[in-house]
Amino acid sequence: MSKDEINAFLGAGTAYQGKLHFQGSVRIDGVFHGEVTSDGTLVVGQEADVQGQIHVGQLVLSGRMTGEVHAREKVVLHKTANLQGSLYSPVLVIDEGAVVEGTITMHGEPEPVPAE
Repeated sequence: MSKDEINAFLGAGTAYQGKLHFQGSVRIDGVFHGEVTSDGTLVVGQEADVQGQIHVGQLVLSGRMTGEVHAREKVVLHKTANLQGSLYSPVLVIDEGAVVEGTITMHGEPEPVPAE
C-alpha cells in the first residue's frame, strides 16, 4: 500500500456524525460532524462540509470546515477551501482564493539559520 493511498472514503451524499479514528489517509466528500483523530492525512473534498474537532497529522482542505483544527505536520488550503474557526499547524500553505475566518497559530520549532 502506497503512502498516498486513500484507506477510507465518505462520498458525496453521505452524512456522518460521531468520532472517526484512522491510520493512513481518509477522504471526506460528504457531511461530517464530530471528532477526527489520526496521525495520518485527512483530505476534505470540494463539496464536503466538516464540523468539529480535528486532530490529524496533515489536512488537505478543498471544501468547508468549521471548528478547531490541530495538524501536527502541515495544512494545505486549496483555492476552494473555506475554514472558519481555529487552526494550529507548524506549516500552512494557502492557495489564492481560499477563505480563512478565525485564528491561526503556527507552532513548532523554527528551522536553524544556516551558517555563512
